[in-house]
Order: sequence, then structure tokens, then C-alpha cells
Amino acid sequence: MAKVENQKLKLLVIKEYLEQNSDEEHPVTTNELLQYLEQRGIHAERKSLYRDIQCLEDFGCDIIRSTGKTAGYSIGSGRFDLAELKLLADAVLASKFLTEKKSLQLIQKLETLTSRHQAVTLRRSMVVSGRVKSMNESVIYNVDDIHQAILANSQITFRYFEWDRNKQRVYRKGVRTASPYALCWDDSNYYLIAHTEEHGITHFRVDKMAQIRQTGTPRIQTEQTRNLDLSSYGKQVFGMFNGDLTGVRMRFENSLAGVVLDRFGKDIMLIPDGDDHFTCMAEVRVSPLFYSWIASFGSRVRLLSPQRVVDEFRESCQKILDLYQPAE
Repeated sequence: MAKVENQKLKLLVIKEYLEQNSDEEHPVTTNELLQYLEQRGIHAERKSLYRDIQCLEDFGCDIIRSTGKTAGYSIGSGRFDLAELKLLADAVLASKFLTEKKSLQLIQKLETLTSRHQAVTLRRSMVVSGRVKSMNESVIYNVDDIHQAILANSQITFRYFEWDRNKQRVYRKGVRTASPYALCWDDSNYYLIAHTEEHGITHFRVDKMAQIRQTGTPRIQTEQTRNLDLSSYGKQVFGMFNGDLTGVRMRFENSLAGVVLDRFGKDIMLIPDGDDHFTCMAEVRVSPLFYSWIASFGSRVRLLSPQRVVDEFRESCQKILDLYQPAE
């Protein structure tokens, strides 16, 4: 009876072995398959193995048959290739909202999606140590909790915290209530875009949220939430800092056209201003991060209007200069 039961598992065992041990550069030979089946307590003859391979192909598996010195079988399309897995692994490593431990766990799971030969190559190309990573181990579960609340059309409550210089959580006062609408990934951090009674549409760092609970109360629906455009929100908010939404006119050197298009999108109008410059108007959330972005280009960009924003930027620059005045 045991031998019969094992025979029922044969196709699954063959498919598993091919997935874990083969790729186009490392085909698995018939002898290797027969030896592995014997190790698993499954007796197979060479002719029956050929029929099994054909059966897997009939089922839809992309079996590649190699000839010559590297004759054998491997799994083809339908799985990630190495370049795609490296791209996914890089995204995992670049994500600040993931801890170093969770990043390594996810990469180990990605390795199971390719052969052991390519998994070694994938592992060797990854560097985690020294990257800026989150200290909150529960971020992935926070993301899942928020998704569940959005699907259930439920408001949530949560605690929000900051880190102190001793790397300890310092919770802000009270429990917050919000209507979650979307999750946004900006500058390698995860943000919840939500509506609150106090601030209207606002956002929270997911890795700084704790004790997330669904209330069962339907999310607040306003004209602002119904017209929420996430792509526009990302263009307006710099570094996810809140600020007043303001139409700002700026003058850039022509060499910064790509930077402006990356930041505000291809639909922004660039108006020539002489041979070397252009001007543009954009709706932005004016904040310290917006001023920092402007300052990073030095004399190659100039704020033109409104005057209130120009004055605030000048005062911000002056405060920085005052820190570097020579001592009397």
C-alpha cells in the first residue's frame, strides 16, 4: 500500500525537484531525477519517467528539454527569472519601513521562487547591513490591518509614536481615530492616507502606528475624500510634510526640466523664459521639505510667487545662515 501511495506523489515530487534544482543553465538529468525519487521512497523506471515529464507538459508546465553535454530537463517560463527577483529583492532592501530581520526573511522567501543555483547568486548580490531600516517589526501586519479596514469600509483607532534619543517609543497623547482610504509608498516609507475630524485629508507613517483596531463605524465620506487623487497628492506633498496647498510659480534652468517633470508629472506646463530658463506653476503643500527641495538646487532655481512663500523661504535661509555667523 505504501508503494502505491508513493506512486501517487510521483508527479508532485518531480515538479518540486525541477522547480528547486533546475534552471536553463542547470538542467536536471534523468539519473538525478531517478535517484531523488528513490530517496523519497518512490521507485520509477526510465520509461515511466519520460511519461511523467510528458504528463507535466500536458498539464501546462513549461518543461525545457536540453540536449548535448547538458542534456536534461528544467522549468522554463511561468516563474520569475533572476533579473526580476533581483529587482524585487532590491525593493525589499530599499524599503525603510521594513526591519533588517523582516527584509532577510522576505528575501529568503523570494529565493524559493527560483532554483537553488540562482538563489545563491541572488543572495550574494544582496547587502542589508548598514542600510537605514525601520525599528518597528510589526509594519507588515499594520499594512494588512489597514487593508482589511479599507475593504470593510471601517474607521480605525491607533496610537501614534515617535522615537527618542534612547531609541524608545514615545507615544503621543490619546488614541487617534481615522478613516483609512489608501496606502502610499513615498521615499521608501509607507504612509496611510486618511481622513480625520481634526485635519481632513492627512497621512501617517505606517511604521509609527501601533494598536490598530477597526471600530466598525463606516468611514467618513466628504467631497474631499470622494475627489481624492493619490497621484496628485504625491506630487503636492513633499516628504509627506503637511502644509497649505498653494499655487507656486518657479523659474528653473533648462537643465532641471527632467527634475521638474519627475516631481510634478509630464502634464505640467514649462514656459520658456529666455534661452536658458523656463518657468512653471505647480500646486504644492508649502512646508520645510518643499523649501529644502528648492534650496538643494542653489542658484539654478528661484521662487517667483506668491510673495508670502518667497518671504518665508528667505527667512528660512536666513535662519540657517545665522547659525554659521563667525563668533564675535
